[in-house]
Amino acid sequence: MKKILMILTSHSRMENTDSTTGVWLGEFTDPYYEFRDAGYEVTLASPAGGTPPVDPLSTVTENITESNRRFNDDPVAKSAFDHTYRLSTLEPGQFDGVFYPGGHGPIWDLASNETSGRLIVDYLENGKPVAAVCHGPAALIKAAELRPGLLQGKRVAAFTNAEETLTMRASNVPYELETRLKELGADFRSALVPFTSHVETDGLLITGQNPLSAGPTARAMIKFFGQPAS
Repeated sequence: MKKILMILTSHSRMENTDSTTGVWLGEFTDPYYEFRDAGYEVTLASPAGGTPPVDPLSTVTENITESNRRFNDDPVAKSAFDHTYRLSTLEPGQFDGVFYPGGHGPIWDLASNETSGRLIVDYLENGKPVAAVCHGPAALIKAAELRPGLLQGKRVAAFTNAEETLTMRASNVPYELETRLKELGADFRSALVPFTSHVETDGLLITGQNPLSAGPTARAMIKFFGQPAS
């Protein structure tokens, strides 16, 4: 049985607004059930431990996915979400791969979290896949700072500058993720049409562009392991 570590944000505050952010719920639930249905064991962690904040916009009707509804009726999953492990207390060697869901939170805490950054470097150096979706690829920033050149020429997908502008949150974030990843040498790729699914697999690095890419990113990780995806 493959063991997947999912690392979620603990950050909720945005800049220049009273609005809050956190985990985009569908970017957690879609991959979570892809892994569970493939027979994988999933462990949840976050920088602070406990219950991660959830972006309120991800719970409004138009953004609710089938996996959101399944999660709401799943006491085991809800308990795991409410009691995530503090990342610094885990032994990363026990897992076969790591997955970072999005929501805007990661561009603050996971982008600067050294424990997370070192885990990514260690996994990539030891043949373990690293997957992230939407703003989750912000976790790659700290890894690239710890290991300069880590993203040089790597095909990477993430939430685009255009999508940031279209969501009207560009003034509420400290930097645009697409721009930062390019500055670190990434070969940034995206769908021609904003908010449509797009996934890039470059060796051990698997990244998705936006909420619609969450399930496909998990399926790409399952494909990496050589098992049929749900």
